[in-house]
Amino acid sequence: MAEKLDKYTLNNGLVLLGEPLRQVASVAFGFMIPSGVARLPEGCCGCCNVISDWIFRGAGNKNSRQLSDALDSLGLHRAGSVNSSHISIGAALEASNLSQALDLYADIILRHSLLPDQFQLAKQLAIDAVRALDDDPRQKVMLKLREQFYPNPLGRSTAGDIDQLKSLTAQKTKKIITHNFNLSHTIFCVAGKYDFDIVVEQMKNLFETDNQLPVKQIHTGEKTGNYTHIENEGAQVHIGLMTKTVTLADKDYYNARVAVSVLSGGMSARLFTEVREKRGLCYAIGARYHGLKEAAGIMCYAGTTPDKAQETLDVIKDEFKRLSHDISEDEIQRAKVGLKASLILSSESTSSRAAGIATDYYMLGKVRTLDEIKDNIEQTTVDSVLDYLRRNIFEDFTVVTVGPKKVKV
Repeated sequence: MAEKLDKYTLNNGLVLLGEPLRQVASVAFGFMIPSGVARLPEGCCGCCNVISDWIFRGAGNKNSRQLSDALDSLGLHRAGSVNSSHISIGAALEASNLSQALDLYADIILRHSLLPDQFQLAKQLAIDAVRALDDDPRQKVMLKLREQFYPNPLGRSTAGDIDQLKSLTAQKTKKIITHNFNLSHTIFCVAGKYDFDIVVEQMKNLFETDNQLPVKQIHTGEKTGNYTHIENEGAQVHIGLMTKTVTLADKDYYNARVAVSVLSGGMSARLFTEVREKRGLCYAIGARYHGLKEAAGIMCYAGTTPDKAQETLDVIKDEFKRLSHDISEDEIQRAKVGLKASLILSSESTSSRAAGIATDYYMLGKVRTLDEIKDNIEQTTVDSVLDYLRRNIFEDFTVVTVGPKKVKV
């Protein structure tokens, strides 16, 4: 997996990153704009989703329909996401159409129309998405879990709050866009088949200025609580559990990732085996690493019945704690193989690589090569993982449940 990483910084601070993948005929690109949920003013939860929709409803000399037609004519597979720190927008497409796509996205980012009637449509879609969570309790419990686990405002819901969305105005949202769409702290990424020199020249023409502006800093407060129950009359109890771990920048990051895979890297992993297979406590269970630049956690979900909810939670917590007592060589090897397999699969996706290099640069100030990641996974051992676990005991758990019955935490 020999790799070449491209980098260029415009005069205004906008960073251009690229990873060529010569064996593909496609390209993916993305813009990470520093306008995530943690950077919003109080009372605007959900605004990022409105913005992500509204800026595509007309830009440059095109109205909403004309812009959609222009994007579709290029065969774009559009992608977008909202997290604590950024709004990300981008696409994957056939490589020869990249230049035209970048022209359109420059209009979307810099010359968005932001018409009031289109704002109302974007806002209603965001409200509908929050209401739809009532039909998806698994997603609802995990959103609430992050909100409870991370210190405010890092854990703000990426979906939004209906009351705050209803009170959101076009004027206030325009102001947020003006303040947060900061080119000086935007990261552009491209992966696949491209010519970086040509991309740099086009990005200079589209985005370069001589002004560098400061970014709005995120100031964190306190966690909001260790246990929250959301009443629901359904036949299941949905359990979300999260506990602290190390961030991507920490020297123990790869030990932590291997530990999570021992817990939940497949059907032979501990949570599936101990909670579901041996005891039959739940119909679904899994854990994964979730990290922000400022903090990180291991988050776990389990779906069960009301009569088994308490035992399910207790056994999950026991498995987290038992992990530091003993891990076999076979478990470590399976975990490492699983992580490397995921790495290889992501390396074959231009969209995954584009997102990965941008996230690395924001989190670390540099981009890890795939070989570097693979080598760091390979260097973990039973002793190194156990040493990490014994220095980072799982004892403080944040728990959220959705269902007809509370649990005791």
